[in-house]
Amino acid sequence: MIGLLGGVASGKTFVARALAELGAGVLDADGVGHEVLRTPEVEEIVRKHWGEGVFGPDGHVDRKRLAGVVFGDSPLAVESRKRLERILHPEIERRLRREAERMAASGLPAAVLDAPLLSEAGWVGQCDLLVYVDAPRPLRLARAQQRGWNEKDFAAREGVQESLDSKRRLADWVIDTSRSPEDTRAQVERFWHSHFG
Repeated sequence: MIGLLGGVASGKTFVARALAELGAGVLDADGVGHEVLRTPEVEEIVRKHWGEGVFGPDGHVDRKRLAGVVFGDSPLAVESRKRLERILHPEIERRLRREAERMAASGLPAAVLDAPLLSEAGWVGQCDLLVYVDAPRPLRLARAQQRGWNEKDFAAREGVQESLDSKRRLADWVIDTSRSPEDTRAQVERFWHSHFG
């Protein structure tokens, strides 16, 4: 399994898609997390801990409202985030493992794990190769703002993650996404061909 590391909005999902174009299966931890968050049993636990205020008009958890509670550096936010991770991560990991096994059985040459908190969730050990996706902070902030985040949102998300230096030190390979999409794809192809022929 290939694990992707990097800062917020560094381009990990773009790299995952480029790897998929070359034949890898993609394990989208964020997407699986959204599915898990919408299961009735998890919604009930979230309701018990954080109340109706984190639910939207559709009756489901509103991720933006929940993020406002769990992303921050106050002791309450830190404890809330840890509690949410204890609720979500075991089921996310179970679903990802099952999907990885399915991909391997289908004959895919590799699976790429696109997980915002790969190292923080303790999933690094599941990976055979780690790729650090690199981009300078101003570019990452601009990308996050295109997603509708403000600088405070960006800083809060980044503040809960391991340092970029520690993530980079874990990596077997670095892909720089600061130039054109074509340049990034070329780097992904070099990585792929050096490991998977």
